[in-house]
Amino acid sequence: MPVQTRSERFASPVHGDHPEVTGREAVWKLSPVEKLRELIDGPLDGAPYAITSTDAVGATVEWVDRDHALIGTAGTPEDRAAANAWTNFEKALHIRLEGDAGTLTVTRDGLGATPRAAHTVISAAKGATGLVVIDSRGDAKLTENLEIVLEADANLTVVTVQEWSDSALHLASQFARVGHGASLKHILVTLGGEVVRVNPSTHLAEAGAEAELFGVYFADAGQHLEQQVYVNHDAAHTRSRVTYKGALNGDGARTVWIGDVLIGRDATGTDTYEQNRNLVLSDGTRADSIPNLEIETGDIEGAGHASATGRFDDEQLFYLQARGIHEDEARRLVVLGFLGEIVQKIGEPTLEAHLLEALENELAAAR
Repeated sequence: MPVQTRSERFASPVHGDHPEVTGREAVWKLSPVEKLRELIDGPLDGAPYAITSTDAVGATVEWVDRDHALIGTAGTPEDRAAANAWTNFEKALHIRLEGDAGTLTVTRDGLGATPRAAHTVISAAKGATGLVVIDSRGDAKLTENLEIVLEADANLTVVTVQEWSDSALHLASQFARVGHGASLKHILVTLGGEVVRVNPSTHLAEAGAEAELFGVYFADAGQHLEQQVYVNHDAAHTRSRVTYKGALNGDGARTVWIGDVLIGRDATGTDTYEQNRNLVLSDGTRADSIPNLEIETGDIEGAGHASATGRFDDEQLFYLQARGIHEDEARRLVVLGFLGEIVQKIGEPTLEAHLLEALENELAAAR
């Protein structure tokens, strides 16, 4: 029987429980499977790896055992690569926020060319507030799972930044469970790597839960950047907003965005909207954008989705050029304005400035 609803997908943390990947499956048909084969099926190093972290008054960072109580509370792998990571990790990195935790940045740099498995848990105590940045750089062949658990009335921002080296391979499943009255802002930034596929999944599990999911990405020649986003409205009076924006430049630049929103039978009063926008800067690129909306109750506040992929708006360019701005500079301003809207959602000036500079460098290389 084919899966009838998004919530009915098979899930298991055991690698062998998942069927072998052929590339024809719905969740893999737009991915370069053969480039990722060693992460999907190969042996993985699951040992703890080197990290650096900043100080934050209300935050702790520690490695915990596989039997930690929070592991598995936010989600379960729905694909073979995520299950391979879950099967092979030895310890999980646990980031705990309590009270007004401030800003915590965890940096991973130079994981190397050995295929790795990783598991991270970010938990926010009842009423806690804070911002957590996972900053990934350098070489890597990594498949991992990230769990985000928000207790009642917590308010958390999680930013994951992928600035890997040009040859890096990265597969990630990111699960979030948002409790009663809690609010999650999740921001995904992907600027580096040969193949980067990050799939965020958010479960609005209790009444009054809210989630804002943002993403920004820039694909260069030969890069494959993919996001499969899922928001599960499972409780009454929940709210979500999903906005992803990307730019593509160079022969073979490829992006994939799939957005699934499920409004469950008990999710009365739901308010949701998702959108994806892609800006094509050259010939030879391809952007797949597939929004999906599934509604199982008629008693909702509102629901909608949108998708658009195209080149520069000629009217915007004309407006700027008519005011004496050179065409190249006008294009730069349009692209930065388009992508910078997402970066400015982070709320941390130093990181925002760094990412805007990185986008400037991407544009400079594209000329």
